[in-house]
Amino acid sequence: MSKLFRLKEDYTPHPFRWWHIPLLLLLIGGTIYIARDARTAKHEPTATSRPFQRNEGAVFGTFYHMTYAGDMDMQPLIDSVLAEVDRSLSPFNPKSVITAINENASAETDARFRYVFRLAQRISTETEGAFDITCAPLVNAWGFGFKHAADVDSVMIDSILQFVGYDKIALNDKQVVKKDDRMMLDCSAIAKGYGVDAVTEMFDAHGIDSYMVEIGGEVRVKGTNPQGETWRIGINKPTDDPTNTNDELQDIISISDIAMATSGNYRNYYEKDRKRYAHTIDPRTGYPVQHSVLSATVLAPDCATADAYATAFMVMGLEQAQALLATKTELKAYLIYADGEGNNCVWHSKDLNLQPVE
Repeated sequence: MSKLFRLKEDYTPHPFRWWHIPLLLLLIGGTIYIARDARTAKHEPTATSRPFQRNEGAVFGTFYHMTYAGDMDMQPLIDSVLAEVDRSLSPFNPKSVITAINENASAETDARFRYVFRLAQRISTETEGAFDITCAPLVNAWGFGFKHAADVDSVMIDSILQFVGYDKIALNDKQVVKKDDRMMLDCSAIAKGYGVDAVTEMFDAHGIDSYMVEIGGEVRVKGTNPQGETWRIGINKPTDDPTNTNDELQDIISISDIAMATSGNYRNYYEKDRKRYAHTIDPRTGYPVQHSVLSATVLAPDCATADAYATAFMVMGLEQAQALLATKTELKAYLIYADGEGNNCVWHSKDLNLQPVE
C-alpha cells in the first residue's frame, strides 16, 4: 500500500468550529484566483511558451511554408484563400479570371484581380515600364511563360512589342480594356507576393499576431518567432543552380512586421546554341536582361509590392535601382551583382539588420 493511502487511513478529522469559516473562505478564494490565473496563462501564453502551428503545401507551381502562433490549425483556411488567388490570377488555371482575359473570353474581373492590376500599373509607372504585366507574349516567346517557346528573332520581337505595354491596357469599372486583342497578361512577378499578403490578411482577421508566411521564397512576417525573437530570413548565394537544390546562404536578415521578396536569374534560365537566356525579360526591349545584377531582394510593407520591385530591379540594373531606392523610403533592398572581374559583390540599404551566417 502506498504512502498516500496510509496517510488517508491514518487521517482523523477534527471537529468543525465557527472560526474555521473565514479560513475556509480564504482558501476557496485563493483556489479560485489561482485557477483563474492558470486559465488565463493557458489562453494567453508568453512568447516563449505559446503554441505555434506549421503548415505546408503546394500552390502556384511551387510550395508554401507557414508558421504562426495559435491553437487552431489554419490550413483549411490557408488553402481556401490561395485557391481564390489561383482562380483569379493563375494563367495555368483554365477557369481563372486572367485566363479568360488572355483568351478574350471575358473582360470581367474580381476584386483580387483588380487590386493586383492597379498595384501593377502603379509600379509600372514608377519604374518607367521595367515592371509590366503585359509582357506575357514576350515571356512565352522566350520559353519562360505558359506557352511554348518559339524561334525568336528581331522581327518577331518587334512584332510582339506592338501589343506589349502597360499603357495599352486599362480597367474600366470592373472590365479590362485592351487596345489590341493579342495582349496577354502574366502576373507571375507579383501573384506569389499577393498570395502571401492574402494569407496574412486572413491571419490578421483571426487575431494571429505572430507569423511567417512564405510562398516560393516570398515572405511576410509579423511579431516574433517561436523563440520570442525577430524572424531570421536567409538570402541564397547566386550560384548556377537550375535544379533549385543549393541552399548556401549569402546573408541572413533579421526582420519583423515587413515583407521580403527575391528575384534572380541564376536559377531560372536555359541554354541554346551555347548562349544562356535569363528568365527576366525587359518589357521595353523585348529581350532577356544582360547586366551585372544576379539577385535582387526587396523589403516592403506588403509582399506584392516587394515581389514586383524585385523583378523591376532585375530589369533596371544596379545604378537605376539605387537611384529609385533613393526616392522610395518605404523600400529597402539587398542586391548581389558581379563586378568587372566576375566577382560577386553586395550592395544593400544601410539600415538592414544583417546577421552572421552560422
